[in-house]
Amino acid sequence: MEVKAELRYAKISAFKVREVTREIQGLPAEQALEIVRLIPKKAARMIGKTLASAIANAENNENEAGKVLRAANLIIKEAVAGEGPTLKRMHTRARGGGARINKRTSHIKIILTEAEPTVEKPKKAKSAKASKPKSSPKKSESTKETAAPAIAQHAPIDKNPDEGHTLAAGYHSEQVTAGDKITE
Repeated sequence: MEVKAELRYAKISAFKVREVTREIQGLPAEQALEIVRLIPKKAARMIGKTLASAIANAENNENEAGKVLRAANLIIKEAVAGEGPTLKRMHTRARGGGARINKRTSHIKIILTEAEPTVEKPKKAKSAKASKPKSSPKKSESTKETAAPAIAQHAPIDKNPDEGHTLAAGYHSEQVTAGDKITE
């Protein structure tokens, strides 16, 4: 059973209202009401009033099955902020001119639905095979190699840089190896 409440022609931009409606979408109604009370925005106050109205509609109005819904069992199925009509106003400007001011309005609609009772599945006992640590798959030899050995495989083009030739990447004309002793 769905219950809805709508606030039409709210004097606030729909863009500003959507910031808050995204936060409460899919939450339980009571939890969403608490979140909205903590948000310091004008849109949050309007959404809070609309949400409280939707909860009151669910509790006080009987549905077609004759069953009364409780606030603890309600979830926000949909919280939408659509654009309403824009009021066009004028603002005086320099040298007798004017500029248009758009005073935007919005329609806030909240739809609540009854939460389906969740049935927890019984947990299965772990078997003896599951308790053994899994061995990691063996790595192939090609995956063990890195990019660095590929660079070292290339031989230098020319060891004498004075002739105008260049050396391969990673080589220097005065390259020091681990066997060389550095003396000062």
